[in-house]
Amino acid sequence: MGQATLRALPSIGIALVVLFAFVVVGKIVAKAVGYGSVRLGYDHHPFLAKVLARLAQLAVRIAGLLIALSIVLPSLTPGHLVQLLGISGVAIGFAFRDILQNFLAGLLLLITRPFHIGDQIAFANEEGTVEDIQTRATLLKTYDGRRIVIPNANLFINPVIVNTAFPSRRMEYDFESPREVPFERVRTEVAQAIRDHAGVLAEPVPDVLLVELIPGGVKLRARWWIDPPRMEDAIESKSRVLTAIRSALTALLPPPAPAPAPAAPTG
Repeated sequence: MGQATLRALPSIGIALVVLFAFVVVGKIVAKAVGYGSVRLGYDHHPFLAKVLARLAQLAVRIAGLLIALSIVLPSLTPGHLVQLLGISGVAIGFAFRDILQNFLAGLLLLITRPFHIGDQIAFANEEGTVEDIQTRATLLKTYDGRRIVIPNANLFINPVIVNTAFPSRRMEYDFESPREVPFERVRTEVAQAIRDHAGVLAEPVPDVLLVELIPGGVKLRARWWIDPPRMEDAIESKSRVLTAIRSALTALLPPPAPAPAPAAPTG
């Protein structure tokens, strides 16, 4: 037993040197990956660069460990190592399937960047501002001050509406045209009232469309664009534009008929 150990000491020493060398190389690779992440434009989220660097470092260290094991145990062939890694990977993947799924989805969200921190998104029945994108979940702050934790896998495989993806946003409102006024005149006057509003973009030009025929009248749709497209701006713009539409409709209506004079008393 002692002689076998002595014979194995050179191999153990070489394995330790190899392992130490791979640890050093892993640190160098981690720094290179971090620098490359910045060069590729992923410095918007320091956490992503750190995760990619650590994954690269871990991969180098695992490779060094496998090589060191093959030096100490010559009977351990590369085929055995690959088989061992495969079995271990399947077992770990099955045990931590949901965690790994969310982790990989989080990395892909950070790399592909379909939305950014600070964007306002809508997912399923929830809507709010993105606070943070973590490896497991994305944190969303609703407009009424609550926090929603959404698993990254759900965001990656399901449709997400990014309300702030573009610099401007279209708003619209449906209303019934007054029966007392020709609807073409209503369209013209309401569209002009929207164009005259200071918070509405001149381009694309605001318009009013006929969208539905209803018994005894028509339904119209007013459309206009705002900038910036954030929810608080959209609510404020809609409130002011609806006020302008109401004023325009009121001005179009004929004055109410005067009340009949009271009958003279008989006597």
